[in-house]
Amino acid sequence: MMAPYNSFQAALVGLLCLSGVSTSLTVPAFDSISHSQIFERGEDLGAEYDYIVVGGGTAGLTVADRLTESGRYSVLVIEIGRYENGTSVTTASQGIYGFLDSTLQFNIPSVPQADLNNRTIGVIVGKVLGGSSAVNGLQVMRGQKADYDRWNKYFGGGSWGWNAILPYFKKAWRLYPPTPEFVSTNYKVKWNTKYWGSVGKLAASFPKYAFPFQNELLKAMDEIPGVKFAEDSGSGDVGVWWHPSSVDPATWQRSFARPAHWDGVETRSNYDTLVSHKVTKVIFQGTTAKGVQYIPASATTLAGARTVRAKKEIILSAGTIHTPQILQASGVGPKALLRQANIPVVKDLPGVGANFQDHWFQLGAQYTFAKFRPTFQGPNDLYSNATFLAEAQAQFAQNFSGPLSIASGSAAGWFPFRTIAPDTYKSIADRYEAQNPAAYLPPGTDKTVIAGYQAQKKATAALLRSKDAATYNLFIRGDESEGGPVYLHPVSRGFVNINPADPIFAPPLVDYRALSNPADIDILYEFTKFTRKFYAETSIKKWEPVETAPGLGVTTKDGVAEYMRATLTPSVFHPVGTASMLPLKYGGVVDQKLKVYGLKGLSVADASVMPDLPGAYTQETAYVIGEKAADLIKARA
Repeated sequence: MMAPYNSFQAALVGLLCLSGVSTSLTVPAFDSISHSQIFERGEDLGAEYDYIVVGGGTAGLTVADRLTESGRYSVLVIEIGRYENGTSVTTASQGIYGFLDSTLQFNIPSVPQADLNNRTIGVIVGKVLGGSSAVNGLQVMRGQKADYDRWNKYFGGGSWGWNAILPYFKKAWRLYPPTPEFVSTNYKVKWNTKYWGSVGKLAASFPKYAFPFQNELLKAMDEIPGVKFAEDSGSGDVGVWWHPSSVDPATWQRSFARPAHWDGVETRSNYDTLVSHKVTKVIFQGTTAKGVQYIPASATTLAGARTVRAKKEIILSAGTIHTPQILQASGVGPKALLRQANIPVVKDLPGVGANFQDHWFQLGAQYTFAKFRPTFQGPNDLYSNATFLAEAQAQFAQNFSGPLSIASGSAAGWFPFRTIAPDTYKSIADRYEAQNPAAYLPPGTDKTVIAGYQAQKKATAALLRSKDAATYNLFIRGDESEGGPVYLHPVSRGFVNINPADPIFAPPLVDYRALSNPADIDILYEFTKFTRKFYAETSIKKWEPVETAPGLGVTTKDGVAEYMRATLTPSVFHPVGTASMLPLKYGGVVDQKLKVYGLKGLSVADASVMPDLPGAYTQETAYVIGEKAADLIKARA
């Protein structure tokens, strides 16, 4: 594992939260929690279960909870990470502490990025019971209606459009509206409970405080032609939101997959969990999945490997990075790669590991405000001003209020590419759509994966021309330093593959292939110009913003591209796409029922099935995949 805290991580923590502020929350002891029966030794398991869920993360624990709640089915969850109930995962106030704990995450070095000056990027995903929901930035947000409708269009219809999955968003989450005081003192705080459930196991709540400078920034956003304030962050509309965070307002602790879908299940005799163990492969009889092989997470050989059988189905929920590794190690994937690794081919599926995507950040156009101090206090004051910190701690201790009630950035603008000059965005979309789909994919890419990218190109070009889908995200924290948009729909595509020399014990080979498609540079150049206009041509200019990166001397597209190659980070820890829900002719791995093509008894339920990125962070959508997967699985039981 790489160093636990590098400059890449520091940049994200600076963007999303203040991770170094302690609030001394009381955490329940392990023995006081009612939960699934937990094992740390493989020999303690039963010989077979109705269902085996590989991965106890965001979607995996959701699936297991829903499959066991009736008592009809027995379920085993195998999680490579450990059980952890300390403040690293439970603390919500001003932090993502788990992100700073290297023992709770994988940090896999990517292959050198050819178009990012050969830099290597840390590929970071959760490694703990609860998965990435235990260590993420706590942002609760969902994509636009058009994002999910697009998933249906790849199939010519189906059950994954906005109207079909909105009930699952509502089932998963319970919204706790903001306090009247928070609404009255902040600019255009909007929410609508019709987009949320009232009994969901996951809490979505608002802070009780916002830094005053946020209001200045939001007022300036309201001056941008065509930009609207959405009626709710969950409405599926483009615009500016105050978004909630995954925080339980009764305790002000993180609300994530483990307390929602594991702690609170009461002791179910039909639900076992094995932690600190790694599934090495799925065991097939012909083309039917019959069980899995597993070893301790610390093992370095297969000596002593054990197996457990599934009577009905195996559900892979190991995540976008490790689900393709398990599939390929099991003989499911591109046959040329499998043969190179001396793995017998069970099913030639070229799309396994392909179509890899993530949101990008560190995109430049960052600002500091010359007139900020002493007019305002911001998040950085919790570091630099001991008196302010002490006051904040006292407020939080009294009633979970004040600056420490902010779990993450609480306002964000999500803008369509149409906010750019019409001739410009149309020209970029037209050029991108006209590309040869194979030109910017890895050499030797299978024709079905190429066909899938062609379909995605057409859909993405339509997205760029649309006013109903967001491409650009700007978080507003109310601090003396702001800027740095997030790119929601990169057009470059990467891959995640086993290392043929050591498929099981070596980390997978991860290549973002960032900026491999020149259309990304065209789009990011427009992002830079748009961000500059926001800070220089709205009322925010009275606070005298000073561009700190890339600097006003960088004006040409070539100059911006050079800056991006040196600084861009092609991950906000939202990897998707490596076991895509696409038609088989498009390089798909699973169908709309999440069943792996050509195999029986094997499905995938995690972010890897997303065929392309939603225009928002992925936590909410991952839970929806788990909720819907459980219904699909029960329907075919």
